[in-house]
Amino acid sequence: MLNRRHIRIKILHILYGFYQDSDADVVATRKALTHSVGKMQELYILLLMMIGAMQGFAIDRIEAGRKKQLPTPEDLHPNTKFVTNKPLRALANSKNLQKAASDLGVGWGDDQEMLRKMFRSLLEHEEYIEFMASEERGFKHDREYLIRIFRKHMITSEVFQERLEEQSIFWNDDLDLAASMAIKTIKTIRETDDDITLLPLWREDDDDKQFLETLFVESLAQAEVNEILVTEAAKNWELERIALMDRILMKMALAEAKSFSSIPLKVTLNEYIELSKYYSTPKSNGFINGVLDQLFTQLKKDGTIVKIGRGLIE
Repeated sequence: MLNRRHIRIKILHILYGFYQDSDADVVATRKALTHSVGKMQELYILLLMMIGAMQGFAIDRIEAGRKKQLPTPEDLHPNTKFVTNKPLRALANSKNLQKAASDLGVGWGDDQEMLRKMFRSLLEHEEYIEFMASEERGFKHDREYLIRIFRKHMITSEVFQERLEEQSIFWNDDLDLAASMAIKTIKTIRETDDDITLLPLWREDDDDKQFLETLFVESLAQAEVNEILVTEAAKNWELERIALMDRILMKMALAEAKSFSSIPLKVTLNEYIELSKYYSTPKSNGFINGVLDQLFTQLKKDGTIVKIGRGLIE
């Protein structure tokens, strides 16, 4: 499910596009944010379907070997350990997964050749070879190796990475979280289950949904005020010389600090410093740290930032 760092990244990317497009409007930008969140759910479902699809190719390979005019002993007595992997079979035959894919309108229908290439390269991967050669059996063993094959081969596959970039501008950033959700889903599969249980995108409470909505709205509503604050705090820098990404990060951080009384300032500061390491210039984290630390101290002193809750009141 979505975590708050990922929510911050989603908003950061949407705001970056908003400030780069002179014709952008708030309504369209809000729709783009909703679309971005939806694409995350789609990727999670597609990853599970991709894993399940490997069983179908393995079955086809076995059947093709048996139909050869001159089948080898291996063709006649194939190693079926992969096709009978129980967690893999659960994914391949999951009605819950099929329904979720149908509801979202997603699938790998046009990408069968990509999946075949992934399967062919899987046959040569050390994790697969080790799994097939092992005499160990059992549900736990099957599940452990399926996760290892997924993590070390499938999501790192060159053809998959290329397709990922083509499909959605959001998915490179979504992959780590979507893959972790897929792995958690596999880990929850039990031998006695009738079907797999899919993870929700959001927690049961609405806290994270509200966090996304409030941070997005307040980042835009406070944009001009926070731009002035950043400009004054960075007065030794010309505004034009401050990277757009840095300005957005600092304005978002200020909006978060002022809008969420229960989030410690240290958490907010550290989160945006970390984001700057991934999405801005090499020197940005030190610059952002200095400016935000100065502004947080100033705004706490004048009462603009107020924190409530245990350990937050000084």
